[in-house]
Amino acid sequence: MIEIMALTKRERRYRIKKRIRKRAFGTAEKPSMSVYRSNKGVYVQFIDDLEGRTLMAASSQEKTIQEKENLNKSQMAEAVGELAAKKALEKGIEQVLFDRNGYLYHGRVKALAEGARKGGLKF
Repeated sequence: MIEIMALTKRERRYRIKKRIRKRAFGTAEKPSMSVYRSNKGVYVQFIDDLEGRTLMAASSQEKTIQEKENLNKSQMAEAVGELAAKKALEKGIEQVLFDRNGYLYHGRVKALAEGARKGGLKF
């Protein structure tokens, strides 16, 4: 009898990530907005996949986010989304492709996306 092992969290996220990346391919006019989530923070990059360049980045480690006190992780993610949208609009980026990077769309990832939409980004 053959035993089938379940996927680890990392393997499952990697499979989802590959599936998403097939469709999400950013250009200079419409870059991909890639999200990375660690235990302590949230990071966002706007990437031109044609040239392989990061156009702009924002994270929860920035001074403007750190100055705000008593934020839980979801509130911090929403603030990062708003900051990222503000920076992107200053650079002339209005539309993006949302690349959730294999993470499920809930919790901090959803809060970040809603913050970016509230900040004025379209995706």
